[in-house]
Amino acid sequence: MPDELLQRLRRFHDDYFPGVQERFQSLVHDGQHPSILFIGCSDSRLVPYLLTGTGPGEVFMVRNVGAFVPPHDGSVGYHGTAAAIEFAVLKLAVNRIVVCGHSHCGGIRALYEEATPQAPNLAAWLDLGREAALPVRMTPEALRRTEQRSVVLQLERLMAYPMVRERVEAGRLKLHGWHYVIEDGEVHVFDLRSGGFVPASSADHSGTGPFDHTPVDDGSRIFNEIDVALAPAPRVS
Repeated sequence: MPDELLQRLRRFHDDYFPGVQERFQSLVHDGQHPSILFIGCSDSRLVPYLLTGTGPGEVFMVRNVGAFVPPHDGSVGYHGTAAAIEFAVLKLAVNRIVVCGHSHCGGIRALYEEATPQAPNLAAWLDLGREAALPVRMTPEALRRTEQRSVVLQLERLMAYPMVRERVEAGRLKLHGWHYVIEDGEVHVFDLRSGGFVPASSADHSGTGPFDHTPVDDGSRIFNEIDVALAPAPRVS
């Protein structure tokens, strides 16, 4: 039986790479200088390069289950996502951070299901999204709302990273919240002023984060703002 993965590696080297070899050589010689840190879900249906129209050297990526951001609590440990945030901001000096969730997210769905005993690491990781979950039955509407609420929650967590907050408040770094609707092929961007997600096709910006130079209401947590724009889901009786 032919090794399909090996064949794909050979096709990359023989057919694709010659056309971009000069670009990669330049990236090796001059180093990488991406302007965007993309924090996205590991879901195979989410393809950042397609969404952003970017290529090699333009986006520094972090992929994990649910597109979660671990809290910055001052402790030091082996945490890949936290390390990537620090590296992207302090070493690569990115000027944008995108948090991208998506429709039909298995990680978000798992918040409403029983934990798998054989996956203790997954269970612990999912705790990072529990604040976004709703006290309702799992329905398509509840999942969509939770996916979007989770994006906002991760944006708030980013602001707890000192190097992120310092640069955001100085206007040197922008945060963007995205929710990719797979079946429609459209990204909905978070709008701080309305407290909801707006389709990119009708938005006037590429998404905002939890800090804006324009004052909003009384400065309350934007995580609660999103429910103002979304219809309330029925509670479990």
